[in-house]
Amino acid sequence: MMRSKVFSVLAVVLLLSLLAVWAPTPAVAQKPLTFGLAVHSNPAEDAFWAVVEKGAKDAAATFGVELKSGGSLDPVEQSQLVENYVAAKVDGIIVSLANPDALKDAVKKAVDAGIPVITINSGVDVYKELGALTHIGQTEFVAGQGAGEKLNAAGAKKVLCVIHEEANIGLEQRCDGIKDTFKGELERFNVATTGVRDVAGTVSAIQNKLIADPSIDAIVALNTIIAIAARDAVKAIGGKQLLATFDLSPDVLAAIEAGEMLFAIDQQQYLQGYLPVVFLYLYKTNLNTVGGGLPVLTGPGFVDKSNAAQVKDLAAKGTR
Repeated sequence: MMRSKVFSVLAVVLLLSLLAVWAPTPAVAQKPLTFGLAVHSNPAEDAFWAVVEKGAKDAAATFGVELKSGGSLDPVEQSQLVENYVAAKVDGIIVSLANPDALKDAVKKAVDAGIPVITINSGVDVYKELGALTHIGQTEFVAGQGAGEKLNAAGAKKVLCVIHEEANIGLEQRCDGIKDTFKGELERFNVATTGVRDVAGTVSAIQNKLIADPSIDAIVALNTIIAIAARDAVKAIGGKQLLATFDLSPDVLAAIEAGEMLFAIDQQQYLQGYLPVVFLYLYKTNLNTVGGGLPVLTGPGFVDKSNAAQVKDLAAKGTR
């Protein structure tokens, strides 16, 4: 059913292969294009978003586009970045909507100003009402359902779903998806007060939780930094809890290879940076739209011990 509701990523790959050798002469835009990328983290400090940014920069270089890039965990700062792009009269904006309520006014300003917007990563449920051209990412609930099924197969009975950001709807949807298919008990555990900014504090919080509740036999992290923190917490108490995570990083891939993690859910974030630049370029130069009013899905895929080494080689190049 999902295949019928989303634009085929295979079709996108075919399109990109053709564009790699042929970039159309602008039919609409008459000046060099400038796009703005505004995400809900700092790509310079976050391995996941660094890959997204690399994808966007690679596409910008291929199509001769100037890319302005930035992000912040603070939704107010992220919203201001979008408004800055609007004031600069960029030709397109790419934005993640982890906190739609905080971003909606800035996004609407862009749309009202005639600037095409594409949402990525988070925002699949709200991008249409905000006037975005399309959304590129994964359906978080569906990805969570897949994680729940894998935890069932591994024999888990009680899973701790670690939430590291307040008001991030995507994280809640991931936990909701796990709960939908997981046959055991799921408990949400909020570490937003420490999160990725205080990793030592997050390790301590998870460690104390595991000591206080020995019935927890599995942990799902929703971020690669939190995943490594959870691994360290398990090691610190000599625990045997199963561990899985959303998203990839070199550390996560090494942990999977070493048998310290069961699997990681791969949403192919490089595509979340690369594809919107291509789509905005085609829209501005040839009035093309992609997706037919439906989101373009980049995941979920799963990385486990069977394919971690191959993906690790690609991650070393900054594209996974």
